[in-house]
Amino acid sequence: MRAGGVRTAAAGVTLALLLGLPPHPAAATPFATREVLPNGLVLLTAERRALPIVTVRVLVRAGSLHEPADLPGLANLAAVLLPQGTARRTALELSEAIDFVGGTLKAEGGQDTATVTLTLLKRDLATGLDILADLVRSPAFREEEIQRKVQQLKGAIAQKAEDAGTVAAEAFAAALYGSHPYGRPVEGTAEGLPAITRQHLVDFHARLYVPNNTLVAVAGDVTAAEVRGLFEKFLGGWPARPVPAPSLPPVASPPTRVVRRLDRELTQANIVVGHVGYPRRSPDHYALSVLNYILGGGGFTSRLVHSIREERGWAYDVHSRFSPGLEAGPFAVTLQTKNETAGDAVREVLAQLRRIRQDGITAEELRDAQAFLTGSFPLRYDTNAEVAALLTQMELHGLGMDFPERYPDLIRSLTREEIGRAAQQYLDPDRCVVIVVGKQHKISLSF
Repeated sequence: MRAGGVRTAAAGVTLALLLGLPPHPAAATPFATREVLPNGLVLLTAERRALPIVTVRVLVRAGSLHEPADLPGLANLAAVLLPQGTARRTALELSEAIDFVGGTLKAEGGQDTATVTLTLLKRDLATGLDILADLVRSPAFREEEIQRKVQQLKGAIAQKAEDAGTVAAEAFAAALYGSHPYGRPVEGTAEGLPAITRQHLVDFHARLYVPNNTLVAVAGDVTAAEVRGLFEKFLGGWPARPVPAPSLPPVASPPTRVVRRLDRELTQANIVVGHVGYPRRSPDHYALSVLNYILGGGGFTSRLVHSIREERGWAYDVHSRFSPGLEAGPFAVTLQTKNETAGDAVREVLAQLRRIRQDGITAEELRDAQAFLTGSFPLRYDTNAEVAALLTQMELHGLGMDFPERYPDLIRSLTREEIGRAAQQYLDPDRCVVIVVGKQHKISLSF
């Protein structure tokens, strides 16, 4: 342990093998290290020495959860403006500096967090971190860049309004979450974006973009010691400040079923059926992962696909998903079907929810789901970018640095009884929100 910081070596040979990495002697090179710098910055490092490439992922708890309700889109706008100029560099100079070293740089906002991702050659890491530190700490938020980005976002919002699937998804979120930030689009609204001023952006950045509210994951051809040295150089002087917790309305499914119909000239109705799910920190996450795989997340092996596509031919694609976040994210079933069969399809979705709640799952379904989830897990994290994203999510949700090693046992140890209990607790067809976008005069809904 270093003075002023905490360092934890987590997992060695087993984890390396699990994630498809070259095995290393456990005592020499653990898969990942975690360190908290004196200013509160959490630094996570995964050494992957096969190629001279490094990915750096910066995650700040500055998503739309933290923006005022009357300024929708503020968090996302602040995030996407980070690469558009700093106190030292213009947007063009930043772009040219990254291009010169052959790197890629991306900043984006989300509901829970804002992220900046940088990928470049190992030899250019110091140059890249100098740029990264500049844009995270000192964005300029120049008026011309604000106006340009607002116009781009308004164009993207207008495009989304033409996509029936997006219209259905946003109507579902609004009906389910109401005034909670999860109920509004991350990018805001065309009407609301022009109300965001430069001062709003400056204040939002000053309040939340601080080291003790930030996680950094580095994956690639590096050692923990050199990463620590570089971050002490470029971000060690970043001063910590208290971070206020957001004031959020409670999250709960409606007391009774809610149906929203949106009329559109479509040959295929777009349907979303679902309700509030759970936060990622819930210990029931693993049981619900198995449950969802069996219900509608397992492609052609899932019950919903078998019933609605294979047996009845009502939809080409139907799937279910839990989307947990820092707050309780949604559970949703989505599908497209002919307007004339929309009502039948919704009834069948609700019937399948009732069936799995009442009857549980079979031993064969459990074995198949466990085999898929444990077997596919390493394949989801075979690039530096995916490993860096995994590390930040592990830290964000308090999963522990040994999470990848524990994951297979967390899935394999589940029983049918545990899955059945999760189904009864977390699926509620009688309190669903149902969104149907299509030619309403051709759609009959009765359930």
